Amino acid sequence: MPDPRHLPPPAEPLPPLTRRKFVLAGVSVAGAAYAVALGYPLYRYLATPAERAAMLAAVKEVTLDGADKLPTSSALMFKFAGRPAILLHHADGTWTALSAVCTHLGCTVQFDQERKVIRCACHGGQYDPKTGANISGPPPKPLAQYKVQPQAGKVLISRA
Repeated sequence: MPDPRHLPPPAEPLPPLTRRKFVLAGVSVAGAAYAVALGYPLYRYLATPAERAAMLAAVKEVTLDGADKLPTSSALMFKFAGRPAILLHHADGTWTALSAVCTHLGCTVQFDQERKVIRCACHGGQYDPKTGANISGPPPKPLAQYKVQPQAGKVLISRA
C-alpha cells in the first residue's frame, strides 16, 4: 500500500465554462475557418503560375498515336504540357506543330481550312500555319513552335 505522505495533492477542480468563454471559443473557430476560406483561393491564385511553369518544364515530348494518318491540309488539336497545341499536315507533306494559345490574350486558336490560316476568334488575329508567324491582327508575337517527327503509327512532338 502506498505511503499517504507521498501522494500528490488533490487536483483543483476546473473552473466552470462560462457563456463568455464558450462564445469566445466559437467566434475564434469561426474566424479561423473564415480566414482559411479566404486564404486558400488566394494561395491557389498565386501558386498557379509556378505550378504551370513546373508542369511546362517537366513535359519534354508528346506522342500522338495514329496521328501519322492525318490527311493533308488538315489539323489536329492536342495538349502539350496541359496547354492546347495544334498539329498541321500541309498539302506538300510537311508537318508543323504550334502552340494553340494566341499571343494576344491567350485565347485558343483554330486552323481555318478554307483560308489556310490559323485564326483567333477572340480578336481576329491570324497566324501563318507553316511558321506560326503573326500575319494580321493584334497578336504581338508568333506562336511557339514544336519539333515534329512523324514515325510509323505515331507522331512525336517535342520542344524545339
